[in-house]
Amino acid sequence: MAESTVILTKRGRNADPSIRKLEMAFLDKLTADDALPGLHIEPINNSADSRARTGRVNDSYRAVLFRLDQNGSPVYIYCGAYPHDEGTSLAQRMTLKINPLNGIPEIRETEAQAPVLEPQGRVADDQPRVLGHTVAELTALGIDADLAATAAAATSEDAVLTAAERHPEWQQNVLLELLTGTPITEIAARLASGADSSAAEENEDARIIEAVKKNPDTQASFTYIENNEELRQAIEAGDFEAWRVWLHPAQRRLVTANYNGPYRLAGGAGTGKTVVLVHRARRLWRDDESRRVLLTTFTTNLADGIAEQLALLDPGVPITDQPDQPGVCVVGIDALAARVLKRAGSGIAEDVATVLGQARAEVARRTPNQAWHDAIASAGAELPDQLRRAEFLASEYAAVILPNRITEERDYLRVRRPGRGVRLAKAQRQAVWRVVSAYRTNARMDGAIDYAEAAMIAAVHLERTGPLFDHVLVDEAQDLGPAHLLLVRALAAAGPNDVFLAEDAHQRIYGARIVLSHYGLQVRGRSSRLKLNYRTTAQNLRLAQQILEGGDWVDGDEGAEDHSGYRSARRGPEPELSETPSLTAELDRAAEIVRAWLTDGAKPETIAILVRDQQVRDRVATALGERGVKVRAVERERVPAGRPVVLTMHRAKGTEFSRVLLFGVSETSIPKPPQAYDFDPAARAEAVLRERALLYVAATRARDALAVSWSGQASSLLPTQG
Repeated sequence: MAESTVILTKRGRNADPSIRKLEMAFLDKLTADDALPGLHIEPINNSADSRARTGRVNDSYRAVLFRLDQNGSPVYIYCGAYPHDEGTSLAQRMTLKINPLNGIPEIRETEAQAPVLEPQGRVADDQPRVLGHTVAELTALGIDADLAATAAAATSEDAVLTAAERHPEWQQNVLLELLTGTPITEIAARLASGADSSAAEENEDARIIEAVKKNPDTQASFTYIENNEELRQAIEAGDFEAWRVWLHPAQRRLVTANYNGPYRLAGGAGTGKTVVLVHRARRLWRDDESRRVLLTTFTTNLADGIAEQLALLDPGVPITDQPDQPGVCVVGIDALAARVLKRAGSGIAEDVATVLGQARAEVARRTPNQAWHDAIASAGAELPDQLRRAEFLASEYAAVILPNRITEERDYLRVRRPGRGVRLAKAQRQAVWRVVSAYRTNARMDGAIDYAEAAMIAAVHLERTGPLFDHVLVDEAQDLGPAHLLLVRALAAAGPNDVFLAEDAHQRIYGARIVLSHYGLQVRGRSSRLKLNYRTTAQNLRLAQQILEGGDWVDGDEGAEDHSGYRSARRGPEPELSETPSLTAELDRAAEIVRAWLTDGAKPETIAILVRDQQVRDRVATALGERGVKVRAVERERVPAGRPVVLTMHRAKGTEFSRVLLFGVSETSIPKPPQAYDFDPAARAEAVLRERALLYVAATRARDALAVSWSGQASSLLPTQG
């Protein structure tokens, strides 16, 4: 019996679930004993590489592999399953070599090799070169000479990316890095370090295996399976990508680095911020298994998705939803605040007094949605008309009163209100305070607190009793309010690797702008940005970025948020824009689009129709069913398998789908008329900005195909509207 190790590659991924299942069964047997008669692991006659092998997946399909030797034990690089004759032919042509300049393994097909060009200087003509590097500079990195010549002469990004498509993936990634502004000297230093570690091995097999294990650029295309349990995870998940979360070298540095205080990671949708958080949480716990690590975010749905990713990445990491336990706690920030209050029991009363002015221990219930309207009705007679708005009062309460722990009118009269836009005279502040007092009195009588109050009380309690975690990692930090951020600060003691925040100002769809330093999270000098998008195709990303144009975007460190530097690692069809004369016609068109995607072979559950609100969601789900397209309306539950889904744009945050239809993107739908913010031009502009962010979030849920439809006048946020 000869147990084997498997290295997976991205080549030959099969879309047919039945074939994928057979592939996984084949690999399971291969790791147990590569000499099993049913596997038929065989060398190839007249092969370009003597290590090439094929194996029997079933009567019709052959696995294509390379067999390496690791101290006398076999290691197989799996390159996919192909129809019998095609697989044999491919195995004859394929070669596995080490790039001599950087030590990265490369799989190539001999007959597909382009003629090697001599390195040339920069081509001189009147058109600017998009990369700004010479052929010699690119080939010195190990990039193929023909690709280097094309890329150096290219006058558009599309030309560079198109040329790179048939070359090894690490070369595509390097060119993307250059397009996003990464200095070539930084890339060269990284590649050189990988070559140095690989060169220590005497034989090529050992160098290849070493590079797969340790070289981040190699891991763009190869994944070393440590044990049978990892392979089992892949088998049970049903495909290779469900468990494998590859880290780009820039992401890997963020996972392994140590920071002396809070750190802020920025990046657009699909740039891998959540991937970094999941890997970093795992790494922090693996460094010391007694550590208490928190992974939190704004919504429960997002937290559930993060927990699933962590479980797939490393089943050995203990995942909990309870604080103050070794392992990784994955929970939404509001649910976490509730757990802190519950743990405190009756001891929470004095913290309630600090925040709300009167001690009480009843904090389990949450304030109903109409509470501010009720307070205005009972105590808002002296409020000016423009301030008699629940939106204004709730915002003033969360942004000014709660984080400053104001419990008496005299303190509110003199507190500073930076960034609030509308100015309040003394009489206006007094009128506001009367409504706030009524709001608090009504809630106290009901034994209720709102979510911001719960977070603020939990923060005060932890400031008094001590932190619950050693490390706190926050996803979608741009959506957290002041009380949430104060709670984040209180959850871990200040020190090395205490707080790590991932944010994207372009995805702020809840709340207003915040400045992290105002809440004890000093990140100045400790921040970075991810610019490579691995989810959305370049074509879809271009449309999404056009949606952002015209907005005034500011990040959590008070810096301008620029979206122009983002690039996609993937390419696909142009987004399809459909203008229709009526709602009925738009529904007909939606049915046609979804039906065509299903006919094209897309899994039903990878198709999503995103809409503005729940009312439209339910109407669309019913109408599509009447047109013979069965779909499911999704609210809080996980996206089920078996049918396309319809969900709101808010609910879609944190998800991704192969194909997405944005339905009803008309001027009457998005942006929603922000009359509720007429009291303050700044608040009105911020409301429109959130609407722009919402449409951007929706557009970037699509991995492969994106369609947009509307009836009547298109939304002014769409780039089609001059």
